[in-house]
Amino acid sequence: MKKQTIYMCVMMLLGVLSSCTDDDSFTTAPSHVLTLSVDTVNIDTVFSNVPTATRSFWVYNHSGDGLRCQSVRLANGAATGFRVNVDGQYLAPSSSYAASGIEVRNKDSIRVFVELTSPENGKPDPQLCQDDLIFTLESGVEQKVNLRAYTWDALKLTNVHITRDSLISAQQKPIIIYGGVEVDSGATLTIAPGTTLYFHNDAGMNIRGTLKTLGEEGREVVLRGDRIDRMFDYLPYDRVPGQWQGVRLYASSYNNHLAFTDIHSSYHGVVADSSDVELPKLTLDHSTIHNCQGYGLHATHAKLTLLNSQITNTLESCLRIDGGNATLNQCTLAQFYPFDARRGAALQFTSTQAPLVNLSVSNTLVTGYADDVLMGEAGDTAVAFQYLFDHCILRTPKVTTADSVRFTQVVFEDVADTTHCGDKHFANIDTDNLIYNFELSSLSSAIGKANPQTALPTDRKGRKRDDKPDVGAFEWIEPKTE
Repeated sequence: MKKQTIYMCVMMLLGVLSSCTDDDSFTTAPSHVLTLSVDTVNIDTVFSNVPTATRSFWVYNHSGDGLRCQSVRLANGAATGFRVNVDGQYLAPSSSYAASGIEVRNKDSIRVFVELTSPENGKPDPQLCQDDLIFTLESGVEQKVNLRAYTWDALKLTNVHITRDSLISAQQKPIIIYGGVEVDSGATLTIAPGTTLYFHNDAGMNIRGTLKTLGEEGREVVLRGDRIDRMFDYLPYDRVPGQWQGVRLYASSYNNHLAFTDIHSSYHGVVADSSDVELPKLTLDHSTIHNCQGYGLHATHAKLTLLNSQITNTLESCLRIDGGNATLNQCTLAQFYPFDARRGAALQFTSTQAPLVNLSVSNTLVTGYADDVLMGEAGDTAVAFQYLFDHCILRTPKVTTADSVRFTQVVFEDVADTTHCGDKHFANIDTDNLIYNFELSSLSSAIGKANPQTALPTDRKGRKRDDKPDVGAFEWIEPKTE
């Protein structure tokens, strides 16, 4: 028994020694090479002098023997702004952007991390920035991974403080906002047609005076986040909510007008604080608020006018009105937020915080995933709670109580109708790729249902409505046949 135990121990020791010998051997045979998981690391389009997200790839050794790198180096060194870490070793300026002696044992792998902060390129358009990461084996064999991105010079503005009437217009370079925009009471900030403002994650607009975003058909004002790269190959950060802070209209802010304006991928889209309901707080005209991690538009005790506007896909309610005086005509409120099943309503209105002296909704489409996306909540019976829906399509159970007089010529969506209602209203609801087009499809029951007497002459895109106008922000245009 003792001899058998000694024999087993010897055999185990020989096995361990054999294993160590296999793992610790390295070859300089030119036929033995690394296996790279990619031949190109593409970081998409990024702003110059702004650090990118980290990309990574794997380096495998399937050659049958250990391989040692004589060097791993960036071909262009500091010229391009790429930063690389190979298996825990940073290719630093002090080492001439190279590392030596990196080993990849047989059947093992290492990981490489890549970032970029590119210098300005001095051109008005995005320019290709590239470098090669070169693995030189002890055999002398070289293997390369191409690192590439398109870099775009930008005008960077930090902590913008508007103390007097001012204009921001489109520049030769894109405009990035850091820290936010503050507009003092008594001052008006006007944003000219065709202007896009890119907001960093911590930035938004705090309006104590007046904001006017005066876009035009074909020259919209766009307020969005500053990430122009991709989270995944199929998903740009621009389709991800919560990329910037949104717009806040403080109590002292009046006469705000957003025309042909696109606000998307923010935390809240627009928040309007309590104010005098006799004075206009906000006019939203031919505009879009989309893909917000909070509310699309949340107004408390304020006077609102929403015309030909789309508010869609928000974690909280797309439009929440807590008291005040609000008029909607030809709007699309659609709740298809894909990131959380606990999403809010498409339209929520209450008198619990302030009297709802008027909510008038005409020719408006209110729909979404849930069976009921219209939520009204009355406060004390002594508090005003006045609302009226006319020529609307509403995804909510049909009202048969005394409140039915508040719904005239309204179509209540049948949730069992999966052909003409819900997401079938729209041209494209692609939740896999987070692509949404809220123009009407030819199947939509909203076509021809608006009131010709109160319908607006043009739709969200500035197209003329016909004699039988459609409910919602978009007029369905029959495709021309050849």
